[in-house]
Amino acid sequence: MSEKVTSKKFVWSEEKEPHFLRRKQILKAHPEVRELFTKDPLLLLKIGLPVALQLGTAVWISQYAWWWMVLVAFTIGSTLSHVLFLGIHELSHDLAFEKKPLNNWLAILANFPIVVPYAMAFKTYHLEHHWNQGKDGVDTDLPSDKEALIFRGFFGKMIWMINQILFYALRPMLVKPIKPTSWHIINFIVQIVFLATFIWFFGMLPILYLLLGVFFSGGLHPISGHFIAEHYVFEEGQETYSYYGFWNKITFNVGYHNEHHDFPNVPGANLPLLKNKAPEHYDSLKVHKSWSGVLVQFIKNESVTLYSRVKRT
Repeated sequence: MSEKVTSKKFVWSEEKEPHFLRRKQILKAHPEVRELFTKDPLLLLKIGLPVALQLGTAVWISQYAWWWMVLVAFTIGSTLSHVLFLGIHELSHDLAFEKKPLNNWLAILANFPIVVPYAMAFKTYHLEHHWNQGKDGVDTDLPSDKEALIFRGFFGKMIWMINQILFYALRPMLVKPIKPTSWHIINFIVQIVFLATFIWFFGMLPILYLLLGVFFSGGLHPISGHFIAEHYVFEEGQETYSYYGFWNKITFNVGYHNEHHDFPNVPGANLPLLKNKAPEHYDSLKVHKSWSGVLVQFIKNESVTLYSRVKRT
């Protein structure tokens, strides 16, 4: 990288993102990796069940006291919301079905408990993140200059972390507005129809529960540590980090993030197999052992800030 990691400016690199080269090296050394370029038909079940559970919980808990609803949203609701976020992430790479429209429809279904119609917009922005990792003004996964300038120090980073889901939702529209496609419009219309029907039968309280679950899921929830763990520079010279711990069991192995960026056409279920087939390319990389630990380190460590990201022109 062209500059050292500091807490006061982004890390600018003139090199190509690392995954392009490693992908070529792995395919040359291990052509059998291509056997992992499959679909995961179980995604229909893995996503359908959390959708049903989250909506059912919303209807059930709305009958109880507000403090009980907040408690369940903070624990169960936030976890299920994040599972669905990452299910939509998996579907953004068309990893459930051969036919792309079927992946989009499943993503729209997974979007129901998230309330805000975002699945198709996420797909657009997330694929840009893969194609142009770190590119300034294009990769909207990068914090903006204003975010990094304003949310500094212990309390600044804490506030940003608690409200992180709002920044991830609003930043893309401000940094790189996109022209809506037919799928964006379909996502919006279907979500509005769903919400109107759901409110007609069950009222507004279940929607409040769902919104609380979404908000809590992107804050101090342990799983939200993956937002920081994936690409914030904790060690000079490495910009993507993996995590091989427990939470992968319910998050489609998104913790295998170097592996995912190297081969985004490999479903999460196959990412551990990918790592095992090419250990010489992964075992030497720094990994995070705890997403919760990443949250604590991000907030407390003065040398890790919103500037701790690699940018490219």
